Formats: sequence, C-alpha cells, structure tokens
Amino acid sequence: MTVAPNIAIIGGGFTGAVVALNLLRRLPPESAKLTVIEPRALLGAGLAYSTLDPAHRVNVPAARLLVLAEEPGAFDDWFKASEAAASDPEALLPDGRAYPQRAVFGAYVDGLLRQTAGAGRRIPFEHIRSLAVSVDRTDRGFRIALEDGVLVDADIVVLAVSHPPPAVPKPFGAVSRHSKFVSNPWQPDAMAEIGGDDHVLIIGTALTTADVIASLKSSGHTGRICAISRRGLVSRLRKMQQTSSYGDFVSPPHRTVVALLRAVRATIIQAEANGSSWGAVMDALRVQGLEVWSALPVAEKKRFLRHVRPFWDAHRYQMAPQAAAIIEAARAAGNLSICAARVQSVSLEREQFKVTLKSRYARVQAEEYFDAVVNCTGPCHASVVETNAVLRSLSAAGLICPDAFGLGLHTDLSARAVSQSLEPSAGLFVAGPLARGTFGELMGLPQVSQHAALVAQEVAKLVSDQK
Repeated sequence: MTVAPNIAIIGGGFTGAVVALNLLRRLPPESAKLTVIEPRALLGAGLAYSTLDPAHRVNVPAARLLVLAEEPGAFDDWFKASEAAASDPEALLPDGRAYPQRAVFGAYVDGLLRQTAGAGRRIPFEHIRSLAVSVDRTDRGFRIALEDGVLVDADIVVLAVSHPPPAVPKPFGAVSRHSKFVSNPWQPDAMAEIGGDDHVLIIGTALTTADVIASLKSSGHTGRICAISRRGLVSRLRKMQQTSSYGDFVSPPHRTVVALLRAVRATIIQAEANGSSWGAVMDALRVQGLEVWSALPVAEKKRFLRHVRPFWDAHRYQMAPQAAAIIEAARAAGNLSICAARVQSVSLEREQFKVTLKSRYARVQAEEYFDAVVNCTGPCHASVVETNAVLRSLSAAGLICPDAFGLGLHTDLSARAVSQSLEPSAGLFVAGPLARGTFGELMGLPQVSQHAALVAQEVAKLVSDQK
C-alpha cells in the first residue's frame, strides 16, 4: 500500500497559508498529507497581518487583496458584510474603496484556510504551533526539527519563511542596545519606550515609516519627528480608483535599464494624454514583472536594484489614504519633516542621540539631538540565510544558496530551491518574496498570491509523479 506523502510548509504567514489553501483545493482526495509549521495561532497573518495596532491598514483597497485568482473581490465582499466593517467606519471611503485594518485581513485568510481544510476533509491537514529550527535531508525526503524537540518527517518541503529583521545601520552600531533605539519596529511593543513628546528620528521613508508615524500619532505622540532616507522618497498616495493597466513592456522586451526607463516615461506621457494615469502604467509593469525582469541580463538587474529600485518602491507600494492623511496633518502642523540625508555619525550625550546628518542636496552637515531612533530600513534579505535557523541548516547541507542580488534564495522557474552545486534540490520549494531574484516583482500581495498558486501547482505535479 502506497503511503500518502507528507507536504510540510515551513511558515504560516500569508504566503504559506495561500500555498496550503491552493493545495487543499488542487490535490485529489487522500493523495497527500499537509502540515503547516507556524508558531502563531493564526495562519495567514504572518508579520504583516498579525499587527493589532488599529492604525495599521492594508495599503491597497480590499477589492484588490487577491487570495485566490478564481475569487477576485471575495475579501471585499466579506469585509463589507462583516461586523469588522460596521465597527470601523474609517475603513470605508466615500468612493466605495475599503482599507480595513491589517489584522482583519489576517483573520480572514485564517478562517478561509481552516474552512477549506474542514470542508469534505479531502486531505489530512495539521497546523503545528511550533518553530522549525533545522531541516535535514533523509533517504525518503526531509526531517524537520522543531524548537520543542519534536521531529517531523516530510517528503516535500515548502519554505515560506518570514522576512528577516532589518539590519542596524552602521553608524548606530555602538548605540543599538539603547532602550530608545528601535532596531526592529515590527517587534511587539517595539516603541513602548518612546515618550509622548520625544524628538524621534526615523531611518527610512517608505511604507514602514508611514506605519510608525501612524502608530505614534494614534498613541498621542506630539513631539517632533524627522524621517530621512538617502533620496527622501515617500510612498505615493492611492488617490483614485485603479484603472486598467496601461502599457506593454515585453513586446519587444527591454535588455537595459535605460531602455526600460525610457519606455516607462514615454508610456506615462501617452497614458495621461489618453485619460489614464501613471498608476495604471505601474500596474502594467507589476503584471508583466516576471517577463520584464527575466529579459534583463544580470548586470542590468543589479543596475536596476542599485539605481532605480527606490523610485519603483515609492510608486509601486503606495500608502492607504488614512495613513497619508495622518502624515499630511503632521507635516502641516510642523512636527514632521521628511528629507534626503544620510547619517554621518552617532554618539550618546546626556541620554540623547547626537546625530550628524549630511543633506543630499545642500551638501552641508548638521548636528541634531534626538530622544529616540526607529530603524525603518526594511527587511535585510541579503542576510536571510544567516538570520534564519532553518535556512542556515539547509545552507550548511548545500541544499540552498543565496541569489545573485541579495534578495533571497536562488530558485528555478518552477520555484525549486537551487543547491550550491547549481542543481534544483528535489522536493524543496521556495514560496514568496525570497524567490524574487528569479521571479522579480514578489512583494505586492497579488504577485505573492500568484506565486503561491504556482508553487502549489508544482508541488501537486510532484505528488502526482510520485504515485
């Protein structure tokens, strides 16, 4: 009698949950067992959607939060009919768009997955609430060690691990243990030590910064805030209903970043002349992301990441209107400044951070004193192998290797992890943002959903081949 293979998904955030959801719907009855290893109680919440801060909202309208490709708009319909919408009137805009609190979306994904797992019991499903600490290759497949000492055997493993923590900027190394230096703003109660009138320096000006400012203001913070980044770019505001995507960037494909930028600029001019918008052009680039990214040689991809990525991020990952309103109110009140500058040096003086800042454009240095510093530089994906115990163990065994761009792990186009001998690691898959080096745009939720579906398709195909 053939034993049904066990598929283990390590990580039950949004990516892992959607891989599991697709497998539950795709696999034939009793063809496999499915295990998700995730210490959080909710599956689908992960780092982004487990925050309980009511100031943290999704940054795209609920109608665009795609979980399953075959069910567009399902979350929007669910939310608008739910008690969550009735108790959160600020979520709904006059034009009908809804921007719920992020925790609501995490709860929705968890409920959808558990409902699917319980409906008809097509395949056995288990959520193990523990943290995986290592994975070893065995004769049959893999053995996963959990932090509580339990061992889980699996035939197929999907790596859907969390984002790594931010790296501490070098100038702050000597002061990073100070109680008011927040190295990772996503840790629980990360900003509990910041006083209501503290002068706060935020390193970074992207979406995490918007969340931090919203959190501080909602908690009653009245002190001054200064947010800096090398270019001072701020995530754009979602001002309008999203129009259809506009532009073709793959016929023919562009082989250099310069050619791609010229095409984007020309397309934006054309789009606006035809009544569309730059946002619709960004959406076309997102949809065509894999083809656009794949067409660029390695050197051009690195050039894009070095020079263009900050501008892409600012336009692609836009702010929810509620967060934008908080930021604009703070700027109008004169207690929030956002500027292009870099930190030259940091020291402690009378329990304050003495920071020397160099302006990008004025070419002058200035010393300022801050009571607290929040590091919003974003996940340090280049160090993900070193900071994640499971990935360290797989790297030590030669089963995975970093990609060439510092974005995550090297994979093939079937989402299989590529080993250090540059061969696909049989039965080992990478789902979500850590596969960006191969797949390009994999931070926005629609693309993560699509990638999760691809991984599930490849896993299901492997299960079928093993019969």
